[in-house]
Amino acid sequence: MITIKRLARMATVTVIAGTVGGAAVLAAQAVAARSRSYAKPDMRLAMRSSVGAAGKPPMRLVLLGDATALGVGVDRVADTVGGQLAALLAEGATGRRVELSSVAVAGSRSADLATQVARALVGPVPDVAVVLVGTNDVTHVGRGADAAEHLGDACRRLHGAGIPVVVGTCPDFGALRAFAPPLRQLLGWRSRGMARRQAAAAGAAGAVVVDLAARTGAVFRADAGTLCHDGFHPSADGYRVWAHALLPAVEEAAAVRGFLH
Repeated sequence: MITIKRLARMATVTVIAGTVGGAAVLAAQAVAARSRSYAKPDMRLAMRSSVGAAGKPPMRLVLLGDATALGVGVDRVADTVGGQLAALLAEGATGRRVELSSVAVAGSRSADLATQVARALVGPVPDVAVVLVGTNDVTHVGRGADAAEHLGDACRRLHGAGIPVVVGTCPDFGALRAFAPPLRQLLGWRSRGMARRQAAAAGAAGAVVVDLAARTGAVFRADAGTLCHDGFHPSADGYRVWAHALLPAVEEAAAVRGFLH
């Protein structure tokens, strides 16, 4: 008969073996993820553009953050989240011409926002700022609390300059097909924690927060076409989904600046 002690030893060995085996699988998947071919940033996406009727007063919209704020995964400014937001704003309740610019840099983490804020404040002051960041904080080793603190600092600086801020929190990594299970689930868990910290920090700094994972995660999970060829960055359809999710908050921010009739 197997004794209680022997059962305990067997259970311990099984747990250890499972843990080691699981760690090996995750390590292998991480190596595979790093070796994938990802969409490359195109600096033409950072060019300033104007959307809307030429005779209307301008509304200055600036994007800050990482590759998703820049629009990596598409080839035209019009297909980026900023470009699609600008089109929706120009067609909608704002009734203004939208002057779109981006200081976002692919690969940026929340700690890099300080430099981007400084660039955004050079020249004419933006009327609304949209911040999309967090994906690289999830994929790199680091404390989520530190990343959230950097985001909060950036929001406070923009808010202190009189600029309404909208923050789209970290997207749902559980929807990204660039990663195989169980790495996808692990990163999904990290992304949810990052989004919660971001929401708390940005909200405390006066930003309007949009939970992109809650608003759009189900769409990205159901439709592979919302991601570009690399399974990581959004496609034009994915950025359109985000633009519609962000629009009410951006319109709220625009109202603060007196852009709604």
